[in-house]
Formats: sequence, C-alpha cells, structure tokens
Amino acid sequence: MKAIDLALPSGRWTSIVGPNGAGKSTLLKVLANLLPHTGSVTLLGQPLATLAAKKRAQLLSWLGQNEVTGDDLTVWDLAMLGRLPHQAWLAAPSAADHAAVEQALRATQAWDWRGRTLGQLSGGERQRVLLARALAVQAQVLLMDEPLANLDPPHQADWLQMVRGLISQGKTVVSVLHEISMALHADEMVVMAQGRITHQGACGDAATHRALETVFEGRITIHALGAQWVALPKLGPITPPTALAPSRPMGSTISL
Repeated sequence: MKAIDLALPSGRWTSIVGPNGAGKSTLLKVLANLLPHTGSVTLLGQPLATLAAKKRAQLLSWLGQNEVTGDDLTVWDLAMLGRLPHQAWLAAPSAADHAAVEQALRATQAWDWRGRTLGQLSGGERQRVLLARALAVQAQVLLMDEPLANLDPPHQADWLQMVRGLISQGKTVVSVLHEISMALHADEMVVMAQGRITHQGACGDAATHRALETVFEGRITIHALGAQWVALPKLGPITPPTALAPSRPMGSTISL
C-alpha cells in the first residue's frame, strides 16, 4: 500500500470500495492497528499507538473477513467475547455484559440460537453471530471488512438498517464492501486502486460516481433508482444462445 493521507468523519458511515487487490482490507487493518505501518493513525483525536490495548479495544470494534472460529463455541459464548475489553481479568460477566450480548444477538436475529454451537450454523448464520460479537463491544467506532459475506438479501437489508441505527446514535462505521449498490447507501465513500486512494467524497456526488466507474474500467454504471443509487454492470453485445440439443429421456447415459 502506498502513502495515504486520509481523514474519516466521525458519526458517519464511510464505505471503502475498489477492485480486488486495491488495498481495501490492508487499509482497514492499519486503521485497526492489526498491521505494522509507518506514519500515524489517530482515533477520536488520540494517537492510536499511545492507547492501551484495553482502551483501544473498548473504543474500536473489529469484524474481519473470513474469521476462523472454534466450531465447539456456542453462539452466546462467541458473542460474549465482545465484552472482554470491559471485564476485569478472569471476572465473571456482569449484568451489563449479559444485557449487551442479548441486545446484539437480537439485533442480528441470532438470539434464538444462543445455545447452539457454531458448527451447527450455516455460513450466513455464523456471519450474523460474528457481527453480534462486534456489536456487543458497544464501541464508538466499528470497522467491518466484508460484513455482508454469506448474507442473503433480506439480511443484507437488516445490516443496512442496523448501520443506520448506529449512525443515529453517533457511532462511526467504516466498512469494506464489494456490493457497490449497498456501499452507495453510505454517507462517504473512499475509492481505492493499486494501494492508493483515487477519490473520497459523498456517495451522492457525481464525482464519486465517475470515480467508481473509472476504477472499475467502465464495467459498471451508476444510476438513480428512486431515492437511491445503484451500480449496474455494463453489458457488451448480447450473443444469441445456441440451439440446445434435444433433451434426453430420463435415465439415459451422459458421458463427460
């Protein structure tokens, strides 16, 4: 990743987008202090490197991409891990911890499986539990790398509503997304390519739309749909389908 000068607004949702290999996840990990880097990162007016690990974990919540979890952990126990920054060493969870975990599991519609193990869950269900763990921290800043992975469209819509709720509470959300139409719902957008930031601006600005179309080499176009913006693939000439071979009767043999 190249030298970057970036300021993210607090109390807003910023989406980071760009083609594969653009450096999006690397940037997010630097913001979370998960990768070594030169220069400085400031969190809520304080140099990130000077914050004690526990304080940093209270202020900054992280949801990574393709996180590995133990299949024997229960949903409740995994979500409770989000409360560790608020607990004394080896202390039992408090009433506030229990309340925060229940609120997070209900927000992600995972409450009914709280006694199940992660090994019993589908990929989308597991993603919602990981999201619940991040929410249970109740941090001021949430960093999420591909939070919509494995989520079906209704639960993607739930995630969008949840993020808007966090912003209404004064939280700051920064997300890396491949779903450009979902990313366009954010307040701000950072467009990246080859380890550089090529544009930063409001999601509704024409300049942001042009930057998006450029970074994806004109293979998408941004359109208005009602009160929102959507990204559509730019299709080339349509080739008529070739004629299909006559269907075979059931039970016939097919060799590949």
